[in-house]
Amino acid sequence: MGFGSPIHWIILGIIAIVLFGGGRFPSMMGDVAKGLKSFKKGMSDEDEDQPKPAPRLQTQAPLEPNADPKLQPMPEDRPRT
Repeated sequence: MGFGSPIHWIILGIIAIVLFGGGRFPSMMGDVAKGLKSFKKGMSDEDEDQPKPAPRLQTQAPLEPNADPKLQPMPEDRPRT
């Protein structure tokens, strides 16, 4: 009988109800739920406040690798065959 057995959960629930009272426990759970809802709402509002990125500019066509036909690599730069 580990801690995950139903008997342990029932005893734990009874102790919680005795300590917090019958009406106090559901109100605490309601407060937790309200906190979670406001947190989610705050996170979604934060996303809406951020500015949208600017649209991308039209890209230019790539330049010719050798625009000037007179320019050639140095003889040392050419691979040897």
